[in-house]
Amino acid sequence: MSQTVPRDPYEVLGVSRDADEAEIKKAFRKKARTLHPDVNPDDPDAQERFRECAEAYEILSDAERRATFDRYGHDGLRQRGMGGGGGQGFEGFGSMQDLFGAVFGQAFGGGGGAGPGGPRPGGDLAVETEMTLKQSLTGDRVSVEYEVVARCDTCTGSGAKPGSGTKTCGQCGGHGVVDRVNRTPFGEMVRRVACDACSGRGRVPEDPCTDCRGEGLKPTTRTLEVDVPAGIADGQRIRLSGRGHQGEPGAPDGDLYVVVTVMPDKRFVREGDDLITVVPVPAPRAALGETITVEALDEPLEVEIPAGTQPGKTITLRGRGMPRIGGGRRGDLHVVVDISIPRRLNDRQRELLRELADSLDDSQLDDADESVVGRLRRLWRKS
Repeated sequence: MSQTVPRDPYEVLGVSRDADEAEIKKAFRKKARTLHPDVNPDDPDAQERFRECAEAYEILSDAERRATFDRYGHDGLRQRGMGGGGGQGFEGFGSMQDLFGAVFGQAFGGGGGAGPGGPRPGGDLAVETEMTLKQSLTGDRVSVEYEVVARCDTCTGSGAKPGSGTKTCGQCGGHGVVDRVNRTPFGEMVRRVACDACSGRGRVPEDPCTDCRGEGLKPTTRTLEVDVPAGIADGQRIRLSGRGHQGEPGAPDGDLYVVVTVMPDKRFVREGDDLITVVPVPAPRAALGETITVEALDEPLEVEIPAGTQPGKTITLRGRGMPRIGGGRRGDLHVVVDISIPRRLNDRQRELLRELADSLDDSQLDDADESVVGRLRRLWRKS
């Protein structure tokens, strides 16, 4: 028995092969409204044509499926278990209601998938704080101030004026939810939503609180001390559960996210847990070698500059970088040597340098073991 060959999804939706996501969705909306079986009750082929339209949208709205179809056609989709027409394309939707929820932005038909109403949880919010790199090294306690919707202190969140009570909401009968019926070309669409009269609580104040106007919640300013862990990096955030906007009675509060900005430090560059700094060393001292003092973030460090140190040489100090959040070995401090050439020499200094230059031979200036490529890499690394 021969199997019906599915049509090209681009042809079904009437879009070009370079159509973008918005064009594809618009074409499907238009087709779906005209092909739905409820709109064509006397057409025996309406169900099949509508299914074909939905399958075409399923393929073209998914980037991976679309790419597979463009390259291998319907056979490629079937081989990869992605559907491919012929009555097998609805596995990826979950349900027809999921499909129309994604495309039309609401539950489709009957309202069976609409979630129940009830008390709404509090929303999350974010606040920024700044700190120096040195504060990030050791960790610190910072104070943040933010605006939040909190429980009204006057009515303790009930929405009722002190001394009065609450009563059953007359609009939802105490259920906290109501059904909204809309007529569409597809038939009646029912959505279950939170009752707007009681905000999903099922009860309303007999005499509303004058401070929060019966809402039980009101904006307020809070100040909070936050412990920032050592090693935190720029852009990382700290989550404080339950410190966000107040939820309605019976629902959880939102969370507060403290976003940390670590200010740039002119002395150091941070890469992960490592720190990089550049120290200038006069050319004569680099040639002779010496011990220099490097100002690290936490304390001065003695660094040995070997005799004959070349420009761009990196000396790594293990465990002198940034700490890792949660413990463990600290990162490293990389000291890059920048050879400084003396300027504005006096006569005596010129004489001494000329005497030195005349006394040097090529073997003292050239590293025979270093290739040209190696030299270029060293110089590029410095730049």
